[in-house]
Amino acid sequence: MPDSKAAPEQPGSGGARATLLSLRGVGKVFSNGVTALSGVDMAIREGDFVSLLGPSGCGKSTALRLIAGLSTPTSGAIERPGAAGNDTVGFVFQEPTLLPWASVFDNVWLPLRLRGVPRAKAAPAVMEMLARVHLERFAAAVPRELSGGMKMRVSIARALVTKPRVLLMDEPFAALDEITRFKLNDDLLDLWQDQRFTVVFVTHSVFESVFLSTRIVVMAARPGRVFRELAVEAPFPRNETFRTSPAYVALCRRTSEVLAGAINSTAGAGHGGH
Repeated sequence: MPDSKAAPEQPGSGGARATLLSLRGVGKVFSNGVTALSGVDMAIREGDFVSLLGPSGCGKSTALRLIAGLSTPTSGAIERPGAAGNDTVGFVFQEPTLLPWASVFDNVWLPLRLRGVPRAKAAPAVMEMLARVHLERFAAAVPRELSGGMKMRVSIARALVTKPRVLLMDEPFAALDEITRFKLNDDLLDLWQDQRFTVVFVTHSVFESVFLSTRIVVMAARPGRVFRELAVEAPFPRNETFRTSPAYVALCRRTSEVLAGAINSTAGAGHGGH
């Protein structure tokens, strides 16, 4: 678990934190017979930044969709003792999935609009989130006028405009260049520390998972399962100084070794999940 002596800006520090949701023996078998997940146990607590790290086919995205309520487990249960339902969850997909004909403002307004909030009444919340992702000057732009990183910022603003308690992110930065990815990692941590939501983040990147997370859940494939959990006890805030520090290098090396063990544990096995 994260070090309770981390910087005070870290959400959830300084005492026991409520469990928002738990996966208890969760399994998922697709209609074609593929076992995507088997016996997954995981707890997500208030203020966590948990990364799901593992090879392709280990069920990371499947687990995220189950947590989001977009799919149901075949076995086991997902308990939500600290949540009030899926209205407390925001989701950022691998692609920005923006409405191409709508302005940046209207794309961010969309979840509030679906809740019946008029445009004028939603405007302060929308503009606040656009400012937080450094896009307030692009409110009238349409997606084709934006870079890939800017489109992902709009997607993040849209997910956060409803003030969710849990933000689920499915490899949101995988398609971006390294410089843009680093900047969005920095900005995401700033938002997380300020807004105090909980994050479950799917990634293939050891370096990204170590930089962002309080805890890394390393998964193995065939069938998809939790291989090991690692605490990342480096304090917050984290920045470029942390990225170039011996502590970061050591944490990445340890995580890489565990990931290699997870990959080797699946060698020669059958086909796994997504």
